[in-house]
Amino acid sequence: MICPQLKLENQLCFPLYAVSKEITRRYAPFLEPLDLTYTQYIVMLVLWEEKKCNVTELGQKLYLDSGTLTPLLKKLESKGYIMRTREASDERCLSVSLTDEGEKLQHKAASVPKSMASCVNLSEDEAKSLYCTLYKILESLRKDA
Repeated sequence: MICPQLKLENQLCFPLYAVSKEITRRYAPFLEPLDLTYTQYIVMLVLWEEKKCNVTELGQKLYLDSGTLTPLLKKLESKGYIMRTREASDERCLSVSLTDEGEKLQHKAASVPKSMASCVNLSEDEAKSLYCTLYKILESLRKDA
C-alpha cells in the first residue's frame, strides 16, 4: 500500500505545475499575433514598466537563468523589440532597453491580461488571494535559495 504522503493528490507541487503549464498554454493564442512566446512576453512586461534593465536584474525578477535569458533576448533583439548594450562603466554588465518597435508592441498587448482573466474564471478577490499566496511561496523559496 502506498504512503498517503506519496499520493499525487496530496502533492502541492502537482496542481502548481499543472496550472502553470495550462496557463502558459492558454496564453499562446493571445501572444501569437504579437509574435511572442510566454517567456518573451514576461520579459516585455518588465521592460514596458522599466524601459531599461540590467540583464542580471531581469533574470532575478523573472526567475530565469542566463542560459534561458540570453537566447530569449537575442530573439527579441532580432525581432526589433529590444536593444542590448554593454555598460560603459563595466563591460561585463549588459543592459536591455526597448526600441520604438518594442514600445509600440505594448499597445497591441494591452488586451492580453483581460483575455487571460476570462480563461481563469476566478473572482477578483480569489485572484488577489491566489496572487498573494503564490508570491508568499516565491519569497519563501527565494530566501531558502
